[in-house]
This record gives sequence, C-alpha cells and structure tokens, in this order.
Amino acid sequence: MLPAMSQPASRQFLFLQGPHGPFFDRLGRALRAAGAGTWRVGFNGGDALFWHEPGSYIPYRGAPEDWPEKLRELIEAHGITDLVLYGDSRPLHAAAVEAAREQALRLHVFEEGYMRPWWITYERGGTNGNSRLMELGLSRMRAVLPPEAPQASEAADRWGEMRHHMVWGALYHWCVLALTHRYRLYRGHRAHPLREEARRHMLGMLLMPLQALERWLATRLLLRSGQPYHIVLLQLDHDSNLQDHSDLTGSEQLVEQTLDGFAEGAPPHHRLVFKAHPLEASAPALRRMIRRAARARDLGGRVHFIPGGKLARLLDQARSAVTVNSTAAQQVLWRGIPLRIFGRAVYDKPGLTSPQTLPAFFAAPRRPDAAAYALYRRYLLATSQVPGSYYSARGRRRLLRRITDMMLAEHDPYEALEAAQARPPLRLVASKQQPEGDMQTAGTRIEPYAQQ
Repeated sequence: MLPAMSQPASRQFLFLQGPHGPFFDRLGRALRAAGAGTWRVGFNGGDALFWHEPGSYIPYRGAPEDWPEKLRELIEAHGITDLVLYGDSRPLHAAAVEAAREQALRLHVFEEGYMRPWWITYERGGTNGNSRLMELGLSRMRAVLPPEAPQASEAADRWGEMRHHMVWGALYHWCVLALTHRYRLYRGHRAHPLREEARRHMLGMLLMPLQALERWLATRLLLRSGQPYHIVLLQLDHDSNLQDHSDLTGSEQLVEQTLDGFAEGAPPHHRLVFKAHPLEASAPALRRMIRRAARARDLGGRVHFIPGGKLARLLDQARSAVTVNSTAAQQVLWRGIPLRIFGRAVYDKPGLTSPQTLPAFFAAPRRPDAAAYALYRRYLLATSQVPGSYYSARGRRRLLRRITDMMLAEHDPYEALEAAQARPPLRLVASKQQPEGDMQTAGTRIEPYAQQ
C-alpha cells in the first residue's frame, strides 16, 4: 500500500543545489506532473545547466552572508512549503536548513546511499550526523520492523555509475568556471578554488586508465603475498562527514593516528593497506604523504597504497577495517569484518563498531554482531534507502518510480514505518453463507484485529 499523501495542489517545492547531473531537473518534472509547483535557486553556472523548467529558475548572485534573508523572501513570495537539497552541511545549505526550521517547512534531504552503491538516501530534517538514525537504537528498530521486511531490496544487476558521476562532475565544474562572470560572489563549499576543482575532475578522468593498471598490480601483489592485512578506507578531504561529523581535520591526521596504532599493536607480519576514494584526484600526493609517514615509523615495507577502484576483492580477505565514518563501512559490516571508526556515523551502534583502542584493535579486532547488523540493514532498506542512482538514466528512472511518492507522503520514511506498525493487522473473516441454491460459495472479508 502506498503511503498517504498530502494534497499536492498547495505544495510548492524550492530546490537548492543537487547532485551533479539532471536528477533534480527530472525530479522537479515528476513533482509538477503530480500537481505541485517547483522552483530552483541557482548559485553558479553548473546549477543553471541542470534545470530546464522555463520561468522557475532563480539565480542568486548576492553575497553568502545575504543568502538567509534572500531565502526568507523567496519562501514568502512563492508560498514555499517544501525545501529540497542535496547534503545539509555545505554553508549555503546549512543556512537554508535553519531558515526552513524557523518557518516550519518540510525539509527533504538527499545524500549518497548509506547502503552504496545501489541505493540513495532520502531523509527529512538531515542526513549523516544530523540524521534521525543517530538517535535510533537497535531495540527501537527491532520493535517497529515487521517480520516480513525483506533482507534486501531491489538493486541494479551491475554497477557502472562511477563513470557517469565523474563525467557529470567534470561538466558541472567547467560550467561553474566558464560562467563565473555571472555569479562573481559565489564561493564553493570546498577548500580548493573553482579552477582547481575543474582541473582535478578532468585530471581524474584522464588518469583513470593509469590508475586502473596501478590498482590491478598493487592488488595482485598484495593478495599473492599471503600476508594478513588490515584496510583503511580513506575519504575525500572535503567530505562533509569528515569535516562536520568527526574531530579530524583531514586524511593526514587519520593516516598518522592509524599508523601509530598499527605500529604499537599489530603483529609484525601484518600489513596495512590505505585504499583511496574512487573520486580522489590527488592520489599521487596522498601516496607520497603515506609513504613518508610510514618510513618515519619504520613501517615502509608493511604499508601499501591502492588508488580508487572497488572494494569487494580487497575486503573479502581483510582482517579488519578502519575509517572515519565512510559509508563504505557498510560493506565491511555486511561481510562481518571488524570495524573501527574515528567519527560519528549512522551505523555506530553497540555491537557493530569496535570500542577498542587502536593498538588493541589491530592486535585482536572484535567482530561485529551479525544478527545486529542484519536487523540494522533491514531497517534501512525498509525506510531511507531507495534503489536507484542520481547519475545514470537507468538509475534515475528506477529512483523516480519511488521517490516522488515518498516526498509527497505525509510522514518521513521512519515515521511511515512506525505509523504502519501502529495500525492493527488484517485478518480474513468468513462471511455469512449464501442463500441455499445460490451457486456462489461463502465469501470472505478483510477486517482489522481488535486492539488488545
């Protein structure tokens, strides 16, 4: 049964910055087809490129400090009831979140999937460290999860979205750069200048074949060595999870603390593997930094670096994994591999992540509770994880079949599950026998069980 929906006629959706590519444009089209109104604020040329509804694009060319007041004006002028954005931590979005809460707007927040790569995340109010999941314990999840909840959800039969992601990202940043004269006061949420961001995305695309060869060789040598190894899942330095939901300042601090713990606690024949993010455009500099730090601790021969790529082959034989709060850790937990994190994460629940010190963890890592993770995974698949992708046409079609109704629904995904469990279950009750001679058999009707 579909969730109960609010009447869309009075709903006015204001879109801010979205994932690279046309997803927000397609989502706006779907909402308009349902009878809602849509508007889009663009802060740069990349935002303008990916919105095609005539008369509904609103360029913002003011200073960042004037943005909250301008947003309040837009909300009043257009009767905005819903605010839609991708990520809630970048400065422009954080200010918008405050304004939305002041005016009691519905806040729809998209993010990359907690259960990557075949799902995206849709929540209301906030994601990652601002998600309601941070407050929900496993016992509450168990209480509201119906027995028939699936172990898995609809997923793509293959994963090829990273190429699309990189192409859309490069196109977006080049449009931002090319149209800088129209948005002179725009400042991106990342530390690097716009020209550097565009250069990094293009360089990342050009280096893909070389990195693929390096990755294949490094992985082959590691696996053929037969040595036990632990893996460190690195994140991009501008990742909002790392910047806003941890006490670390960047990858270098993670590398140094991990190497210290490994040097103190790991058996001498164990190795440590640093795995770069697939979108990492500074892999050569990152590799050099790791090598310097390893040599300073006399660990040079025991530390490896692998650029980008997929995780499955490396994780299948890893002894443990360390990260700040990467969503890739879900793959670690799914395999039952011990996990140690440095930041605040939606999966940081008792029985899932290890509370050990780093030296103790590398010496004898504790495995996660398989039953606890199975429960957690089923809960996410029943609520905030939606099958599909932002970046490919096929993934967007899969996603839009579900997400439009979820946005128009009265409750957010977590409230909807609780509301469904609060309703009494249905049972079949035999109806009265048909009159004698009537060829129809006795019928049945569906009615709820009485509240106990």
